[in-house]
Amino acid sequence: MASAFGHALLGATLGKLLLPAHPNWPWWLLAAACAVLPDADVVGFTLGVAYDSLWGHRGLSHSLLVAAVLAGSLAGLAALRQPHPQLGRLGLVLFLATASHGVLDAMTTGGLGVAFLSPWDQQRYFLGFRPIQVSPIGISRFAGAAAWRVLRSEALWVGIPCLLLWLGLGFLTSRSADTQR
Repeated sequence: MASAFGHALLGATLGKLLLPAHPNWPWWLLAAACAVLPDADVVGFTLGVAYDSLWGHRGLSHSLLVAAVLAGSLAGLAALRQPHPQLGRLGLVLFLATASHGVLDAMTTGGLGVAFLSPWDQQRYFLGFRPIQVSPIGISRFAGAAAWRVLRSEALWVGIPCLLLWLGLGFLTSRSADTQR
């Protein structure tokens, strides 16, 4: 798996790109949380759930179905609490943020792959391009040389692209504001 830092950064970046107005920053944070949430399945290790089972790590919780259900549910709850003028876009952001988790994990150098099509297909997939160093599972294992290796890899393959997207959006927004004056 990629680390929680890489997942959260990508989720927040997707939020910023698709809901760029500054008042939407709480939705960027929710997108960051959605991007991290699929790894809650690691609780299964302490409960004796097999890694390669439907309920195992990178199984159902990493699927596109769960991303769609979570995004739809959260967007629906948001609409009940406070009508959002861009509800469809909010749902899309939350779906993409949640689904991005599996994509990053499928780009790592370890694990069993990601069950994107679960529960219908238990096949686990990796992408053909796997530059991200796999993060150790568990906070106690994420320390020292292992943490540095993972964070260095994520800075290159997640952090820099996200930073460029944020800077690019800022540049385009400022150029757009200049042309409207």
